[in-house]
Amino acid sequence: MARINLLPWREERRQEQKREFLVLLGGMAVLGLAVVLVVSQIYASRIDQQRGRNQYLQGHIDELNRQVREIADLERQRRELVDRMKVIQELQGNRPVIVRLFDELVRTLPDGVYYESLQRSRDRVDVQGAAESNNRVSSLMRNFDRSDWFEQPNLMAVRAFPEFGEQASRFQLSVQVSMPEAGSEEQ
Repeated sequence: MARINLLPWREERRQEQKREFLVLLGGMAVLGLAVVLVVSQIYASRIDQQRGRNQYLQGHIDELNRQVREIADLERQRRELVDRMKVIQELQGNRPVIVRLFDELVRTLPDGVYYESLQRSRDRVDVQGAAESNNRVSSLMRNFDRSDWFEQPNLMAVRAFPEFGEQASRFQLSVQVSMPEAGSEEQ
């Protein structure tokens, strides 16, 4: 039998396979690295696009927030103007009321009673005056009670006033102002 040594050929074949394996391994590593870089670039570009979108949205959100603040300021100014207009309308609407109150104060004043001071605060009138007698003060309070414009007269103080007469007195009272309804008001 002939002796053929196949060892060198097998060794060469193993070396060749090893080289092919290493080349293939290197190629796969390069291909894997290329795939990783491409995927990384794709994700980086998507992240940049999303950041751009986020900045775009944030810019519009900031603009809308600014507009909302302007609207809130305009609403506040509008409310203030409406409140001022209401006050002005109320003052203009109440001008005849003040004249009517003074007229009613004169109508309720009985003989022998004199007002020394009147002070109005919202719906209350504080009256200080002098009367010839306590009966005159009582008559004044009854007149206030009968009036459509006044209610709840409240006598706070009565003091003797000898300079004005033997039975004379000074008094302090308060009375609530009530607006009569349109149908019940005397013309």
